[in-house]
Amino acid sequence: MAFNLIEGDAGAVPITVLSKATLEEWRETAPARERDWAAATGFTGEAGKVALVPDKEGKLGRVLIGYDEAEPAMWALAGLSETLPEGNYRLERGPAGGDPTRLALGWALGTYAFNLYREKKKEHRAQLVWPDGADRGLAERLANGICLARDLINTPASDLGPAELAEAAVTVAENAGAKHRVIVGDSLLAENYPMIHAVGRASSRAPRLVDITWGDAKAPKVTLVGKGVCFDSGGLDLKPASGMLMMKKDMGGAAIMLGLAQAIMQGKLPVRLRVLLPLVENAVSGNAMRPLDIVKTRKGITVEIGNTDAEGRLILCDALAEACTETPAMIVDAATLTGAARVALGPELPALFCNDDTLAAGLIDSGAAEGDPLWRMP
Repeated sequence: MAFNLIEGDAGAVPITVLSKATLEEWRETAPARERDWAAATGFTGEAGKVALVPDKEGKLGRVLIGYDEAEPAMWALAGLSETLPEGNYRLERGPAGGDPTRLALGWALGTYAFNLYREKKKEHRAQLVWPDGADRGLAERLANGICLARDLINTPASDLGPAELAEAAVTVAENAGAKHRVIVGDSLLAENYPMIHAVGRASSRAPRLVDITWGDAKAPKVTLVGKGVCFDSGGLDLKPASGMLMMKKDMGGAAIMLGLAQAIMQGKLPVRLRVLLPLVENAVSGNAMRPLDIVKTRKGITVEIGNTDAEGRLILCDALAEACTETPAMIVDAATLTGAARVALGPELPALFCNDDTLAAGLIDSGAAEGDPLWRMP
């Protein structure tokens, strides 16, 4: 994707990003015409506010953007591609401390739209000249990975079951030259993934496990595991309609890990990467898993099923058991695991469990810097 980022700044309209604190400083050196226009339109540097300042001929001569210094600078440009008039723009003055790569990423993510089911129409194109000093490769890799995850999560379950999600994972692997295998249906039992099979067997769409490996075998091992429940009815412990409505997104953990894996492989990071994605549909049929069934896990531990709507931890336990066999330096697992986290922390703050204080601190600090915070649980 191009993300409406372009080369060359000839004729591009300058963008000035100002907070309430830096507005007065700007006034001291800005042309009187621009100062007066900002005052007349009530521009105060408030976050999210935009002032379109005309030049002497009445054409657009400058864009003033307000932002909150307490928020990560990368989001200062997010969403502008949809609000600015069509044309080319360049960042003349960014937010204090704003990293050009992150600013470009914020712009790129703001251009995202899920249009798979809409008729094609002429695109509104406000385009930004790449900010000076931006690492274009990094910004594009991150934006592509994030948008891949968004597309997968937004796709309805009618078009994205375990097979389709596995196909997307295989495409990512093949594009990176990674090794991959997909274990499907009853082969899960033959290869000792009984929990993944138990959760997914009731669906007409066979469960499967995607296993991707990439990188130098001598490099530090990093394993990514993502929950991939492509639709969660709750099983025999059926969800109510309100609880089932958004369950196409119950594969979000797998989508995030796949997007991250793509960015890692495209960036050729010095790691030995492994990606394990258990993919199922939690459905209802005559052979569905029942409450109080006892199922043996990959590690040989017996588990009594208390509620068939607690399926995510079941498929993850098999994948995590396999991940541990290689004793990697790091295992990262992402999952839409329980509504209890949403109740405790709200819809925008993911819960973090980590058994390494140093790693947890690094993840929390990084999340805060990127405007994507985490909250560590005991």
